[in-house]
Amino acid sequence: MSQLALRSATRAFRCPACSHSVFSRRSTRNLTIDHRSRISNFFIPSGGIAQNKDGQPDEIHALLLRTGYLRQAHSGIFHFLPLGLRVQDKLERLIDKHMRSIGASRLALSSITTEKLWKKTGRLEKAGAELLRFNDRKGGKYLLAPTHEEEITTLIAGLVGSYKQLPLRVYQIGRKYRDERRPRAGLLRGREFTMKDLYTFDSTEAAALETYKNVQVAYKALFDELKLPYLVAEAESGNMGGSLSHEYLYPSATGEDIIMSCTDCGYTSNSEAALPRAPAPSTYHPDTSEIAVHHSITSDRKTLINTYYFKSSATASGNIEANQINTHRIKELVPNLDPSVGQPLELYRQNFTPYNSSSKPESYSQVINLFDAALPHSITESSFSNHTDHAANNTFIADKRIPTTTITTHPSTGERTILTRARSGDHCPRCTDGSLKSTTAIELGHTFHLGTRYTDPLSAMIFNSEQKRVPMQQGCHGIGVSRMIPAIAEGFRDSKGLCWPRVIAPFEVCVIDHPEGSEDSQTVYDILAGRGLDGAEKEEIDVIYDDREKELVWKMKDADLVGYPVVCIMGKSWKQDRKIEIQCRQKGVCVEVELGQLRSTVSAILADV
Repeated sequence: MSQLALRSATRAFRCPACSHSVFSRRSTRNLTIDHRSRISNFFIPSGGIAQNKDGQPDEIHALLLRTGYLRQAHSGIFHFLPLGLRVQDKLERLIDKHMRSIGASRLALSSITTEKLWKKTGRLEKAGAELLRFNDRKGGKYLLAPTHEEEITTLIAGLVGSYKQLPLRVYQIGRKYRDERRPRAGLLRGREFTMKDLYTFDSTEAAALETYKNVQVAYKALFDELKLPYLVAEAESGNMGGSLSHEYLYPSATGEDIIMSCTDCGYTSNSEAALPRAPAPSTYHPDTSEIAVHHSITSDRKTLINTYYFKSSATASGNIEANQINTHRIKELVPNLDPSVGQPLELYRQNFTPYNSSSKPESYSQVINLFDAALPHSITESSFSNHTDHAANNTFIADKRIPTTTITTHPSTGERTILTRARSGDHCPRCTDGSLKSTTAIELGHTFHLGTRYTDPLSAMIFNSEQKRVPMQQGCHGIGVSRMIPAIAEGFRDSKGLCWPRVIAPFEVCVIDHPEGSEDSQTVYDILAGRGLDGAEKEEIDVIYDDREKELVWKMKDADLVGYPVVCIMGKSWKQDRKIEIQCRQKGVCVEVELGQLRSTVSAILADV
């Protein structure tokens, strides 16, 4: 385009409020550049995706797509569009605020880590196929990090050598990667996701546990500020390791986690960590038909695990319901259990190696028999005490030389092993009167007390107050930043669209007018944004002005869909009485005010959303 043609296609004028040069391009998409946030300049591809034809509300992932917050790039991988990025940025700033409250410093770790580090901690093989691995041109083996315990521990090990440098609290917010077998539910279960990881280092276990409590306080303050209902549940540490962990969850019908909570006391636990109440000693001698056996196998395919339990039992209300095995309890007793195997008996038969007294124990096949605490002692001591009583395969049914181990008590506590899952309706394990109920939920965060799980193998050592060299005590505390977005969106929505809480809304207020009312609307924008008629600066409100050449009703519906906490409408009331209509769907507010009361009214509404 020639200079003359460019000048003729572009108009320029100076904004009287801020002295910005304003360029208005006469084209299909009108760009007006000044101090104001305008939807005409902002890339918001809302609409264009059809709503459910059956009239049912969209799933939250579909609603985020339809409202222009994100788009799917590949299976389990998403692009954040400007609206979605503003929500994530505000959520990160909120997290920053609460991390500063406990003295944590933010850093940024590389997304790339090495297999060598993961081998040192024993996690390389345990993580298995979920790791995204690659080699560089020199053959070096690397990973796209799904988590950063190895990297941060190695970093701190090289920088901290004395208890006088502790406590230390550092965190990062960055992208993580996992080769998810079946990505689903949008941002809730993807291959690329954003996490906040807080890592804490202390000189003693007592200090580390105190830090753990401080982090819990900060997490509760964060979720309280979001005004999102949440549960705090006891949880399994899993492959992360450590002896103490809690989950922070949003109760939701679409959640994948099952939470058990007591109807009478405050007991709340993830279903994996929840235990039924320990049964009282019994002299009852059941028939073998009442007993079920669950077969599983170790990752080396050398040990068959037979878990015996009652097929069914009574709940607190007296109803007889089926029992299910809790594989997490089995893994506590047999750490190299492989729960993914579908046909363990056949695999055991194929890999069976006969006993040889001159060989090492790990070289020949073995059997471990586990007995649930509900089974009476008479059963565990006799009827099922040998593998031959419950044959795994006819090939070796008579072979009495297969080494067999019987486990009835937990090796660390000495208590009888509870191997079945807690059920809805079971007696509460913590109180005498309550029973358990189940709730589905979305995990938002997880705190772990790791102890020396990583500092020991990675030699993150310090000299303590007695000048003894000891490993640091570590904690890891995560928040799923990207998965919090759909969880919050689901918690704040109605039949018209999204209803974001103020603290993470992409914009707090949207100003809407008729296409011909732009000058008055710009004055309203400036008053709301803190640029009053008197020119005095005020507390900032995050405002966007819908200056698109669309009908007023269309703009109102689009604002409802996108989910601005407050909408200011300059419609008939403005034309007739110079009054602005203020709507807040979240609080059911719809009022009309004059220009002089506009800012104070909007500020009061925003203070409560």
